[in-house]
Amino acid sequence: MGKITGFLDYPRLSETSEAPTQRKKHYREFTRQLSDADAVTQAARCMDCGIPFCHNGCPVNNIIPDFNELVYQQDWKRALDVLQSTNNFPEFTGRICPAPCESACTLNINSDAVGIKSIEHKIIDKGWEEGWVTPQPPAQATGKTVAIVGSGPAGLAAAQQLARAGHAVTVFEKNDRIGGLLRYGIPDFKLDKMLIDRRVEQLRGEGVQFRTSVFVGDANAASAYGKVETITPEQLQQDFDAVVIAGGAEAPRDLPVPGRELKGVHFAMDFLPQQNKVVAGDRLDRQLLATAKNVVVIGGGDTGSDCVGTSNRHGAASVTQFELLPQPPAQENKPMVWPYWPIRLRTSSSHEEGCQRDWSVATKSFNDDGDGNVRSLTCVRLEWTGGKMTEVADSEFEIPATLVLLAMGFVSPLQHVLDAFGVDKDARGNAKADTADYRTSVDKVFAAGDMRRGQSLVVWAIREGRQCARAVDEYLMGDSRLPR
Repeated sequence: MGKITGFLDYPRLSETSEAPTQRKKHYREFTRQLSDADAVTQAARCMDCGIPFCHNGCPVNNIIPDFNELVYQQDWKRALDVLQSTNNFPEFTGRICPAPCESACTLNINSDAVGIKSIEHKIIDKGWEEGWVTPQPPAQATGKTVAIVGSGPAGLAAAQQLARAGHAVTVFEKNDRIGGLLRYGIPDFKLDKMLIDRRVEQLRGEGVQFRTSVFVGDANAASAYGKVETITPEQLQQDFDAVVIAGGAEAPRDLPVPGRELKGVHFAMDFLPQQNKVVAGDRLDRQLLATAKNVVVIGGGDTGSDCVGTSNRHGAASVTQFELLPQPPAQENKPMVWPYWPIRLRTSSSHEEGCQRDWSVATKSFNDDGDGNVRSLTCVRLEWTGGKMTEVADSEFEIPATLVLLAMGFVSPLQHVLDAFGVDKDARGNAKADTADYRTSVDKVFAAGDMRRGQSLVVWAIREGRQCARAVDEYLMGDSRLPR
C-alpha cells in the first residue's frame, strides 16, 4: 500500500453534514463529500492486510484496496476505472449503501474501519465533475433484442451491461419516470434524482431505449397505476429475443389488527413516493402530509427512517418510531461477528433530526376518534427469550397518533406480475431462478434483483443485474465477455 503505517497515523474521518435544524427545511442532499486531500489521507488508512475481506463484504466485489491505493497516489482517473469495473452506479451506493464492506474491513477488528463508502462517493463524484463518465456504446451490434421490465438498480445495471455487449435493449417502467424504487422510494435528501437522470442519459447514449408509463401484465391489474399503456408478457416474448423481469419488492407487510381500516393508517409506500413527486414538480390533489400530526412509524428499518425524515420536513407535531425487536447493543462484539454484518444500534440522519424511538413494542389496535379516523394506538411491551417473544403482563399503553405509517418491510414482488408471466415461484413468492443462469421456468424469461431474491439492498440489485446480463448474453450468443 502507499503508506504502510497509514492506519496508525491517521484517524477515520467521516463526511460532514448540514446541521439538522437547517436540513429539515429542505429536501436537498445535505452530506458533504470529502475534500481531495482528506480522501487521499483516508485512502492511506487501507492496510496491507493480505486477505481483503472487504471484497467478500461487498456484494458487487468492488476492488477496494486497488482504488484506495490509486486515490492515495492521486490517480483519480484510474481509481474511477477500477471502481466502475465492478459497479455500474457508484454514486447510488456511495450514498445509500449501508457499507457491508466496512464491517468486513480488517481494520474493523479492533479499530475504526477504512471509510470505503466516503472514498467511493468521492471517486465517482470527481469522475462526473471531470467529465470522465461518458457513454460507452458498443463497437458492434449483435442484432439481438432484450426487454427489461423494471427500471430500478437491477434493471438499469442489466440494461447497461447488455447494451454495452451490443444488444438492442428496451426498458419498460410502469411509473412516469425512470428509477423504480430509487426514484419513488428513497427521499431526495438521501438521493438527489438528478443522479438518476444523469445515468439515464448515459444509457441513452449507449443505445438503451426507455418506455415509461407502460405496465407489463394483466390489464385489470394495470388500473391501479393510473393512465398507463398495457403490454402483455406474451407480446414481449414475441417481440424480443429475451426478457428480464427486474421489478422491486413492492408487496408491503401489513399489520392486521383491529382498526387497520381507519383513515390515517397507511403503508410507507403510500407516503414516501408522493413527496418524491412533489419535489419533482408534480401537483397532487391530496398529498398525504404529516404536518401538525402525531406520527407513529411502525418498523425500525431504512424505510421507517425515511418516513421519520420526511415527517420532520412536513412539520409533524411529534414523531415516534416503534420496533418489534429488542434494542440492539450500542457496539457489537467484534471478535464474535467480524467480518459479517453486525447487529448493533444504528442512528440514521433522520433520527438525528428528531424522533422518539422505542423497542420491543407490539401494536394491539388502532383506535377510532369516533369519525373513522385514527386517534391513538394501543401497544404492549414484549419480552424476548430464546428468539421468541411474549407479551409483558400489564404493560399495555396508549400513544396518540393521527398518522400511522407501516414500514415493516416487503414480503415479495407484486404477485400479479409474476402470475402474468406464469413463472414458477419459490416459497417466499419470488420468481424461482438461481444465480448460475437467472433463468425462470418460462422460456426466454430471466429474473433479477428483488424480483428473484426478495427485498434487499441497492448494491445487491446491481450485482444481480450485472450477473443476469451475463447470463442473458450467454443465452443469446453462446458465450459472454461480460463480467459477473
